[in-house]
Amino acid sequence: MIVDVLNMEGKMVSQVELPAAIFEAPINIDLMHQAYTRQMANARLGTHDTKLRGEVAGGGKKPWKQKGTGRARQGSTRAAQWVGGGRIFTPHPRKYTQRMPLKMRRAALRSALSAKAADAGIVIVDDLTLSEPKTRLMAKALNHLVGACSVLLIIPEKSAGYDVVIRSTNNIPDAKALMAGYLNIRDILSFDKVVLPLQALDVLKTTLE
Repeated sequence: MIVDVLNMEGKMVSQVELPAAIFEAPINIDLMHQAYTRQMANARLGTHDTKLRGEVAGGGKKPWKQKGTGRARQGSTRAAQWVGGGRIFTPHPRKYTQRMPLKMRRAALRSALSAKAADAGIVIVDDLTLSEPKTRLMAKALNHLVGACSVLLIIPEKSAGYDVVIRSTNNIPDAKALMAGYLNIRDILSFDKVVLPLQALDVLKTTLE
């Protein structure tokens, strides 16, 4: 697949061939769904907790005697049927972690990138740089590159030049800057366009091919 390489003004400066192993891989919807579900599950803290009847304060005294009152027998005012009592069948701390082999996770990323490429959602730029960290400059550049679309910017490495790009992107609601090493299925599917500098494309080649 040959695509245009744009500059920050949105003008074509050259062309590049995207690696078929990454951007023309078979699109496996089930695999992408599994990877997405795993990522969302692993992000859960699992710290929710409710108190059982033995953990609620009070209730040590029997409300009334066992027999002779005509009422149902009760042993504690902290039983589940009482207001202010404990709870049953309610959440307690647990882990939601799901495991997925590395090969499957990478295959899901290739599948998601291929789906984006097939939908013309991959934008290649020669160099993603700004003269100063200004939201206005980044918004103007993104308007040239993708127009009125939500966009994921892939940063090849953590450096002074790309730190300016990250800071300039933080205040744009429909844009996110992400290191290439942290590329994940959720972010790929959440944004309309993926902007890749040529250096970031080289990083993806080393990790996904």
